[in-house]
Amino acid sequence: MNRPERRNRPSAVDVLVVDDEDDIREVLELSFLRMGLACDTAGSVAEARRLLDEKDYRLCLTDMRLPDGDGLELVAHIQTDVPGLPVAVITAYGSMETAIRALKSGAFDFVTKPVEFKALRELVNHALKLDAESPPAPVEGGRTLIGRSPALAHLRTQVDKLARNQAPVFIHGESGTGKEVIARLIHNLGPRAGGPFVPVNCGAISPELMESEFFGHRKGSFTGAAADKDGLFQAAGGGTLFLDEVAELPLAMQVKLLRAIQERAVRPVGAHAEERVDVRILSASHRDLGQLVAEGKFRQDLYFRINVITLRVPPLRERPEDIPELAAHILARLAEREGAPPRRLSASAIALLQQHSFPGNVRELENLLERACALCEGDEIGAEDVNLHPTEGIHQPFFPHGPYVAPQDDDGDEDDERILVLRTLDETRWNRSAAARKLGMTLRQLRYRLEKWGLE
Repeated sequence: MNRPERRNRPSAVDVLVVDDEDDIREVLELSFLRMGLACDTAGSVAEARRLLDEKDYRLCLTDMRLPDGDGLELVAHIQTDVPGLPVAVITAYGSMETAIRALKSGAFDFVTKPVEFKALRELVNHALKLDAESPPAPVEGGRTLIGRSPALAHLRTQVDKLARNQAPVFIHGESGTGKEVIARLIHNLGPRAGGPFVPVNCGAISPELMESEFFGHRKGSFTGAAADKDGLFQAAGGGTLFLDEVAELPLAMQVKLLRAIQERAVRPVGAHAEERVDVRILSASHRDLGQLVAEGKFRQDLYFRINVITLRVPPLRERPEDIPELAAHILARLAEREGAPPRRLSASAIALLQQHSFPGNVRELENLLERACALCEGDEIGAEDVNLHPTEGIHQPFFPHGPYVAPQDDDGDEDDERILVLRTLDETRWNRSAAARKLGMTLRQLRYRLEKWGLE
């Protein structure tokens, strides 16, 4: 082949394309040349393995069906023999199961046939950013994974690995374990760190507004739509969309969300055509999605789509050895906020905390230490300053005998009330209206208390 593009190809070879069809290899090679990238091509698994042994590449793109094997075989070989090399697969249109298998096997991402140039460019841009050795951006608010327990070390390893691909990840853990912190870490450690991280609490959006919130709307599409508005998918373009408490999505919205994720495109309310979106999906819930699928409350197809990889977050009671370091980090942050020297925990206080079950996990520890700082008179927080409230029966209805009645001014009663309110907010994913109904108080009463406690 004596095309001008071939004569002007870059000197360094960046990409290995593996496909047994000459036409597809040629089209892909031309596409990469348009991006300023040179590529080698192979028509079989054996030829690809030979080239991988001989040269260093920045990206491998392979078809799933090859004459002497399949793309998954090549993905496995690269995982073992060329770790760190991102490999993407080409799948037939509509073969989402194949794409999911590839992602589970360690593929960086996938594209579908016929390969669109824009989709290919997006994939390449994200893959080549993995070469950069610049330090990751800090997580918002300085939150990170604190501790040295085996459970947390395993979690860190998983986060680092998942940050290097584009597979959808479902983060499963109890309330207060820091699921959003982990989602932000995956985003900040990966190739999308320069893009936006958009978190959304699926349980806090009115069902009537969900489609508009997620996909946007066009002017005049409904009463009150005075102008065009982008949705959460467009806002997260080039970055990550984090669906917190995804189990709370109504079934009707689950159908639309599934299509948006599969097609990588959304249709704003009132629009006539879909718009392509470049977004990585991370999701989380404290609920068992598999059980919800069995009960018919969550779509199985959406479950398999967002649950390509499950990341379990260990509760605090499974890693008590992390409490001293975690508490020191929280106390330092509280001191910085107050502009005062950080307090320290006595040995007896640490021992007491390590014996506690912490049903509210890290969030409960933060609240407990904030209260201890407020009550402690010296620089050291003792066991007597650590007030561990009993948790038995905490999930029972709080006010079963009629409307809410405010407690008197006794400090102990107010502390108990605060714990109960926080538990209810955790159970309702901080949906204030739902929490107020469950507590038997008005929304105004709940907001007043949150403002008084500095939690609004």
